[in-house]
Amino acid sequence: MVISLPLQITTKEIQPGIVVLEIAGPIHMGPACHQITQEVEQLLGRSENRLIFDLTKATFLDSGGLGEIVRCFSKAKKSGGSLRLAGAQGMIATVIRLTKVDRVIEMYPTAVGAAVNFLPGAEGGS
Repeated sequence: MVISLPLQITTKEIQPGIVVLEIAGPIHMGPACHQITQEVEQLLGRSENRLIFDLTKATFLDSGGLGEIVRCFSKAKKSGGSLRLAGAQGMIATVIRLTKVDRVIEMYPTAVGAAVNFLPGAEGGS
């Protein structure tokens, strides 16, 4: 029997003006997605719009969760900032690459690496 732990989000400022959301647990359609969105909207409401989702401890990602990540990226862009992904491994990295989301949202091995040269609007891809 597999016991699924609830999604946990820890936020921390890694550099002045750059916030990392450490996401642990399964990211799937439903309350988990809403939890991520609420956290992002609170940060954007405080004009904190340079965001990094650290997925190192994420255990699962479905299409609903991936869609929510893309929506959060879009909200950050509309607020003049951006969103980067860090630490995606295994199945989660595969889902992101297969769906070509990595062509829109930059991916990095670590949150520290994602924070380097993080300027709003200076994202690669299109």
